[in-house]
Amino acid sequence: MRERRVLVVEDERTIAESVAARLRAEGFTVDIAGDGPSAVDRFRAGQHDLVVLDVMLPGFDGLEVCRRIQADRPVPVLMLTARDDETDLLVGLAVGADDYLTKPFSMRELAARVHVLLRRVERAATTAPATLQLGDIEISPDERRVVKGGAEVHLTPTEFDLLVHLAGRPRTVLPRERLLADVWGWADGSGTRTVDSHIKALRRKLGADLIRTVHGVGYALEVPA
Repeated sequence: MRERRVLVVEDERTIAESVAARLRAEGFTVDIAGDGPSAVDRFRAGQHDLVVLDVMLPGFDGLEVCRRIQADRPVPVLMLTARDDETDLLVGLAVGADDYLTKPFSMRELAARVHVLLRRVERAATTAPATLQLGDIEISPDERRVVKGGAEVHLTPTEFDLLVHLAGRPRTVLPRERLLADVWGWADGSGTRTVDSHIKALRRKLGADLIRTVHGVGYALEVPA
């Protein structure tokens, strides 16, 4: 089994080296980029399993980096932000980030988030059901591909995992807190806006009627007749 590779994108050298050192101690191979353009170049040149990405970068910001790398291929992204601003966080999730940490953060917490993201992708690959058909939407968990009306739809890793989780329990109302625990691996319900942001992205890409909101409770996937 090859060693998992992480790309750390951070323009503050001290932080970048500290994050890299902790992840190397956890057994990862780590590359570092200090600005937007070099981050995209390093990602395209390597086979990274996960990206730790700062929002504020020279060249172009982390949101643009996230857009570009997710357009190349789906990869888990842990976004770092210096501001606990809800708009920034929601925009980051909307462009393909899977999780976020607000500075300052502990290296233990960062390492734990990285492991959770990678375990989730690996678990989804080994426990995936057979191909699912939802009207004109076809979900192939083994290939992590979604096709709608004959055209492939690009989903981020978390969007895909959330869709498969909902599709495995059609018409069942799943509370936000349960989705956070089952899909994200979070033990508390403090990240419910994360769920809402990813649901919004799925609706935008696959149709507004696919997922029903049960106000005050959670979401249910509607299976077309």
